[in-house]
Amino acid sequence: MSADEPRIDPVPVDAYHRLERELFGAAAGTGTAHISRTWAHNPGLMKAQRPLQEYLLGASSLPGRDRELAILRIAWRRRSEYAFGQHTRMGRAAGLTAEEIERVPLGPGAEGWTAFQATLLRAVDELHDDGRLSDPTWADLARTYGEAQLIDLIAVVGRYWTVSVTLNSLGVRPEPGLPGFPETGQNPP
Repeated sequence: MSADEPRIDPVPVDAYHRLERELFGAAAGTGTAHISRTWAHNPGLMKAQRPLQEYLLGASSLPGRDRELAILRIAWRRRSEYAFGQHTRMGRAAGLTAEEIERVPLGPGAEGWTAFQATLLRAVDELHDDGRLSDPTWADLARTYGEAQLIDLIAVVGRYWTVSVTLNSLGVRPEPGLPGFPETGQNPP
């Protein structure tokens, strides 16, 4: 695969909108993002994953800033520039500052994080690296989060691990103007 070519091209916008109306009726959106139009090659999966996506992004018990910080970190760790760019925009809308977004690649040990933000980033790294949260990280999170929030955090990280791997494997290309990785001098691990 060329670095400049997707493995699967997004479906044309008109065909995507027809499929959305067929699958979701009145709930169909008007999206044109490459990710959505690439998922459309598998309508069953597109339909099945949408309720989880809507829950995690709109109804989850996590504060939006925390959710977006976690998504940015897992997108960075999985080297998904597309997901990082989409959630740079969403993170800004949720209240993350440009400085916080630029600091995400530096990880939980970087100066400037609150103690809880460092714990949140450490949790993402543990889920990525070890497939589970350590007892100390769990205890630190549990001082702020209730049980539903702890579960939601794990689900968000797992979902965006999957999204990032899918985007990377399919070669989904960013739309023009989508932010990329910050210029930190760091490469994703």
